[in-house]
Amino acid sequence: MVEVSASLLSAKEEEIVKIIYNLEVAKADYIHIDVMDGKFVENDTSEKMRKYTESLKNVSNLPIDVHLMVNNVEEYVKEYIDIEVNCITFQIESCKTEMEILKQISYIKQNNCKVGLAISPKTDIENIYKYLEYIHKVIIMTVEPGKGGQELIPATIEKIKALNKFIYENGYEVDIEVDGGINEKTAKKVIDSGANILVAGSYITNSENFGEAIKNIKGL
Repeated sequence: MVEVSASLLSAKEEEIVKIIYNLEVAKADYIHIDVMDGKFVENDTSEKMRKYTESLKNVSNLPIDVHLMVNNVEEYVKEYIDIEVNCITFQIESCKTEMEILKQISYIKQNNCKVGLAISPKTDIENIYKYLEYIHKVIIMTVEPGKGGQELIPATIEKIKALNKFIYENGYEVDIEVDGGINEKTAKKVIDSGANILVAGSYITNSENFGEAIKNIKGL
């Protein structure tokens, strides 16, 4: 079953409660929180995303899917564990050693939160294979991390296929989430390649009908 994680990256702050309500009515499966620190990527959304997440906890029961694009993973993991989100995913490139990656994975799981690893377009997908037995999901970035509204990089489709094949052959139960440039055309390509969770932001929040946009992405 294909699910949609609706990103709030392009959402206007003055409309956030209304947007969250409309996403829930539209049957989004998750709300996607893009946390950037202005160091790992150019943009800094850390304060805004903290506010959005707190608003979410107050007005919605939708699961919160946090994606950390930050240098200091531990600092932000602690912050979002305190808010009791459902899943925290961090960039594999944020950590310098395998030990550091495993430490963060373990800490997140010990706090009753699902954990994922995200991988940028220029990083080889094989780098993530050794961690699959410990995590719940992989986010394959199909655009460069840091900005919304980019077009999907075609070469990243092969990474989805390779990961899907490896997961199937080794019997892992790991979701493949795809983030970047998702619309009704690119959605079909990534679903056919093995993705089962699709992150979409501006395609949904800039549409006149959130429900129709989500159906289009799912191919319904």
